[in-house]
Amino acid sequence: MKRSIFFVYLVFLVVSNLSAQNWDVNTVHQINSWDGKFIRNYNKVISRSEPYVAVGVPVAMAVAAWIRHDKDLLKDAVYVGTSVAGAFVVTYGMKYLVDRERPYDKYPDRIHPYSRESSPSFPSGHTATAFALATSLSVKYPKWYVIAPSALWACSVGVSRMNEGVHYPSDVLAGAAIGAGCAVLNIYVNRWLNKWLFGD
Repeated sequence: MKRSIFFVYLVFLVVSNLSAQNWDVNTVHQINSWDGKFIRNYNKVISRSEPYVAVGVPVAMAVAAWIRHDKDLLKDAVYVGTSVAGAFVVTYGMKYLVDRERPYDKYPDRIHPYSRESSPSFPSGHTATAFALATSLSVKYPKWYVIAPSALWACSVGVSRMNEGVHYPSDVLAGAAIGAGCAVLNIYVNRWLNKWLFGD
């Protein structure tokens, strides 16, 4: 875990160097400027859908498993749920460790806040949990009709956070890496968890 946090922080430092060359700021400024009615409404809905989808999917899986008495589905629900929870814990820990200012606070003349957040900017928690959900679902159900919509939704969440003006591209990229990484790492954690919970 310490190595993972160090790696993500190293990525942040490298991307921060790019940010000094205005890549980060110019990119978020461009995406924040997408102002068509459909694009703005789509991004608003996608951004706000993230907590409900990220929590709702594993909960729905667990409820369905309980109703059907389906042990395998319950294991999948635990894996997906703990992947999302792990990404949430890592990102919110890192937010306060790095303490990066939101783009709309640092560049009020260039970035318009279509929503506001109380936590620091780096990394994107919405993107991390979205990618944790998408990756864990794709691992458990490796079918195109699961992978394609999951990936589209997770990527849309990342873009929507920039369109809303609340994250830099580097926040989103780091969030995506953390979310996907937590889901992959959790494959091994869940082997131990399944033994403890289910005796397998």
